[in-house]
Amino acid sequence: MQDDEFRRAVEKNRDLVFRVAYTYLRDAADADDVTQDVLVKLLRHDDDFASDAHLRNWLVRVCVNECRSLFRRPWRRVEDIEGYANTLEMPSREHVELLTSVMRLPEKYRVPLVLHYYAGFSTGEVASMLHVPAATVRTRLARARGRLRKMLEADDISNREMEVVR
Repeated sequence: MQDDEFRRAVEKNRDLVFRVAYTYLRDAADADDVTQDVLVKLLRHDDDFASDAHLRNWLVRVCVNECRSLFRRPWRRVEDIEGYANTLEMPSREHVELLTSVMRLPEKYRVPLVLHYYAGFSTGEVASMLHVPAATVRTRLARARGRLRKMLEADDISNREMEVVR
């Protein structure tokens, strides 16, 4: 890969790789490490990519594999999601609450949700990346939406109760 090609690929996809890694790992420092490892692998990758979509799929695939290998390490830690979400620039408080709720979902629901709705991959592409059938991805997305809905409704009820107490 040429230097200019590599720079363009990094600028265009760095955020996606970090978000996928953070979605898996729930720790910004680990997500940074995985992002760096993925980009180093891209730099060392010899084959050309047929398209930008092929490059994106390859990056996400490598990222998922790196995250899974990191899970096997005994010193894994998980960051406080609410603290991290509050450091991000978000349009509104509802966006922070949504991110926090998504990150509280179990990995098997959280990762397909982010890959499908944030990254824009089809259910077939997500299935390929995660080594599961497409029907499983669709089921997990439906269950994730249901769990997310319940979590957001519960948070909304709690917030209204807190306002009444004040």
